[in-house]
Amino acid sequence: MSATDDGSSTASAASVSYRVDGAPGAQVATITLERPEAMNGLDTETKDSLLAACRRAAAAPDVRCVVLTGRGRAFCVGQDLKEHLETLTASGAEQLFDTVREHYNPIVTSLLTMPKPVVAAVNGVAAGAGASLALACDLRVLSEDAGFNLAFAGVGLSCDTGSSWTLPQLVGRGKALELLYFPRTISAAESRDLGLATTVVAADELDDEVTRLAHRLAQGPTVAYAAIRRAVTTSASSDLATALETEAGLMDLTGATDDHRRAVQSFVAKEKPTFQGR
Repeated sequence: MSATDDGSSTASAASVSYRVDGAPGAQVATITLERPEAMNGLDTETKDSLLAACRRAAAAPDVRCVVLTGRGRAFCVGQDLKEHLETLTASGAEQLFDTVREHYNPIVTSLLTMPKPVVAAVNGVAAGAGASLALACDLRVLSEDAGFNLAFAGVGLSCDTGSSWTLPQLVGRGKALELLYFPRTISAAESRDLGLATTVVAADELDDEVTRLAHRLAQGPTVAYAAIRRAVTTSASSDLATALETEAGLMDLTGATDDHRRAVQSFVAKEKPTFQGR
């Protein structure tokens, strides 16, 4: 890890970088896929490094928002098919698809369950598992020349990296099946219309928009954000009674935080609340 002039810190493996910046106690961790020459395709080294970076961000108490992005003209085109073919030829399908359980499942689990908001800065095409990674984030800010492609069926595969769970929640079952059965590049504008994109901005505005959003989240009520994530996740696969009981328990949790107490005091005093994330 090294410190930069603005007080941020950076660390990197060859294929993934990890940068932390922002005020102490309200930091943003940016995880960047660093294989632009391969359109950020996911080879084994990249998957190992991405999983480590996600777990590091999830566990860091001062990190209160996480950004996932890619360098170059692609966000991530999914599995590195060159390595994929080499492994398929040498070892057969059984060993090849161990990567789903060893890499993709734990990566997407970390993104979906870490107790802080996660933003995807989609700078270019997001295809296959790359699209699934973006769908696992809470919010997706797309460059106007970016897009999604649920490419799995195009190479004769089922979907992975959580897309069977996240995609129907965003667009509904019928549209999810259509997009998975008939892969195509979905433009940024259509992605916004479908609910796949939270915001679409000009390419030269992407960094500023994501920075503004991420730091706003990092200064928010982090425990409440984590509780909202848990509540929404629980409701997606539970009955009404379970969802309501989960909400009640999370209200008990967040109602006991310093952030809640101070926010109520600020409201009564007609002041803007300041959240400490605890």
